[in-house]
Amino acid sequence: MVQEVWPQNKILKGIAASPGIIIAPAHVLADRKRIQIFYRYLSSPQQGAQEQERFRQAIALTQQELIQSKEAIPEDFREHAYILDTHLLILQDRLLLDETLRLIQQEKINAEWAVKQAVKKAQALFEQIADPYIRSRVQDIEDVSERILRHLTGTNSSSFTNFKEPVIIVAQNLSPVDTTQMSVDQVQGFITEMGGKTAHTAIMAQCLRIPAVVGVENATREIDTGYTLILDGLTGTVIVNPDTSMMAIYLDRKKKFENFKAEVNRASFRPAVTLDDYPTRIMANIEFQDELDLVLDYGADGVGLYRTEFLYLRQHHLPTEEELFEDYKTVAHIMKPKPVTIRTLDIGGDKFASYSDYVQEMNPALGLRAIRFCLKEHQIFRSQLRAILRASAFGSVRIMFPLISGVQEVVAARRMLEDIKAELQRENLLFDPHIPVGVMIEVPAAVMLADLLAQEADFFSIGTNDLIQYALAVDRGNKYVAEMYQPLHPAVLRMVKQVVNAAHVAGIPVAMCGEMAGDPFYTPILLGLGVDELSMNVPSIPVVKRIVRMATMQEAQEFAHQALQLGSIEAVSSYVTNFMARRFPEVFMFGRELVNSNY
Repeated sequence: MVQEVWPQNKILKGIAASPGIIIAPAHVLADRKRIQIFYRYLSSPQQGAQEQERFRQAIALTQQELIQSKEAIPEDFREHAYILDTHLLILQDRLLLDETLRLIQQEKINAEWAVKQAVKKAQALFEQIADPYIRSRVQDIEDVSERILRHLTGTNSSSFTNFKEPVIIVAQNLSPVDTTQMSVDQVQGFITEMGGKTAHTAIMAQCLRIPAVVGVENATREIDTGYTLILDGLTGTVIVNPDTSMMAIYLDRKKKFENFKAEVNRASFRPAVTLDDYPTRIMANIEFQDELDLVLDYGADGVGLYRTEFLYLRQHHLPTEEELFEDYKTVAHIMKPKPVTIRTLDIGGDKFASYSDYVQEMNPALGLRAIRFCLKEHQIFRSQLRAILRASAFGSVRIMFPLISGVQEVVAARRMLEDIKAELQRENLLFDPHIPVGVMIEVPAAVMLADLLAQEADFFSIGTNDLIQYALAVDRGNKYVAEMYQPLHPAVLRMVKQVVNAAHVAGIPVAMCGEMAGDPFYTPILLGLGVDELSMNVPSIPVVKRIVRMATMQEAQEFAHQALQLGSIEAVSSYVTNFMARRFPEVFMFGRELVNSNY
C-alpha cells in the first residue's frame, strides 16, 4: 500500500479578511458546492401561480431561518446583528422579490430559474456602481438568494458544530449567516475561495474576532481535512503542513502581533495630538447607524462620512422624509456633541429606474450620479435636505455634497438648502441655521477650482478613491491596470497639497475620507501636507491615532516637503517606505496589515 505524502510548507495566497494568526487542523467543506439549477417552462397560468406560491414559501422559510440565526448571536456581538437585518430586508427588496415574481409570471419559468435570472440582473446593476464598497454589497443578494434556492431545491446546508477539536474551516464560500453559526471555541478561523474583504462575511468574522483569508484559489482542492494549517489573516497567507521551523516563526509572529494589537487598542481613547501639540481629528466612515457602538468604542472624534445610499436601495419605495429624518436624528443624537458629516446621495439615476425613466448608462462613473442627479431630481434631493436639516437640531450635523466639479453646482445646492431653511422656519420646525456645508474634492476639476470652491464651502473633504481614479485615468477594479492606482503618485500628492493650500488661505479646514486616510502608511505624509481631519473605517482608528501621537508636525512637514520634490512613483514609494520602516518600525510591521485586513 502506497502511503500518501502530504505537501509540506506549501504556501497559498488570498485576501486578508480578518486579522489574526491561527494554527489548527483543516476541516474542508467539500460538499458545499453551488446548487444545481435547471430550467423549466411553465405551460399554464396555474403552474405559474403554484411557482409563485412555492417561491413565497421559500422566502418565508429563509426569513424564519435568518431570524433564528440573529437571535442566536451571542449577546456580546449583538450590536453586529444589523448585517442579518440587511439580509432580512433583501428578502423584501424589489430587485429580488418583485423581479422573481415578475419573471415567473411573464417569462413562464420555474422559481429557481427566475431567482437565478433576478440575481444576474442585480449583479449587472451593482457592477455599474462606482463606489467599490457599495458595489460589493451585491454579495449579500447572492448569499440570500443561495439560501432561498436551498429551500426551493431541498438542499441541506453544512453544519459548523460538533467538531472533535478546534478547526480551520475551508470552503468554497460562506455567508454572514454561516459565520454567525460558528462556535469560536470550535472554529478558530476560515478560508474561502470566494469573497472580498468588504463582504459582510468578512465583516462578521472581524466582529467575532475569527481570523480569515478569502479569495484563495482552489483551496478546497489543495487542502484536505486533517492537514495542519497556519492561517495568517494579516497578510492573506495560508501555509499547508508547516515544518517545525516554520511553526516557530509564526508562533513568534503571533505573539508579537497580539501584544501590539492589545497595546494599540488600550490607547485608542487618547486624543490624536502630535508630540509637538498639533491636534488632528480622527473620524469614522459609516454606512449604518448600528455601527455607532464600534465608532464610540474605538474612540473616534466623530463621523466624517455617513453614506446615505443604503436607505434608498433597501426597500420597494423611496424613503420618506420622516424615515430619513428618524435615521439621521438617531445618528446625530447618539454622537452628540461629536460631529456627524452626512454625505448626500452618491448613486446614479439608473438605481431609481423603478420611479423614473432613467436607463442603464454605458459609463456610470462619468454619468448622472451624486450631485448631478440630485440637482436634476429636485424632489428626491429636497426630501433628503429637509431630513438632514431637521436632524441638525438634535446634534452637531454637517452636510457634504459629493462629486462637485464646478462652482455652479455648489451655488445651486446651497440655494436649494437656503430655500428649505426658509420653508422649515415657516413650518416652525427646528434646525441648525448655521449647519456647516462641505464640498467633496473628488475630480481634478474641483482641485483646479479649489480656491473658488473654498469661497462657497465651510470645509473640504478629499475623496481619494475617486480623485485618484479620475486623476490617473485608472479603474482599480480592472486587473490589467489596477497596479497603476497609486496614492503616492506625485500628481496625487500635489493635488492634495494644492487643495490644502487653497482651503487654508480661505480659512476653512480640509478633511480626507477616502481609503488613503485610513492607511497608517500615509498618515505622516498627510499630516505634513496639512490635512486637518482624517476619516476612515473604524478598525483603522487606533493605529492611525498611534502614528499621530508618535510623530511631530515639524518632521511630518519636512517629510512631506521632500516627498513633493520627487518626480516618480518609484522614488516617492521608496522614500516613504524607508522613512516609515525607520521611524515607525513596529507600526510598519503590523499596523498596516492590521488595518488593511479590516477593509
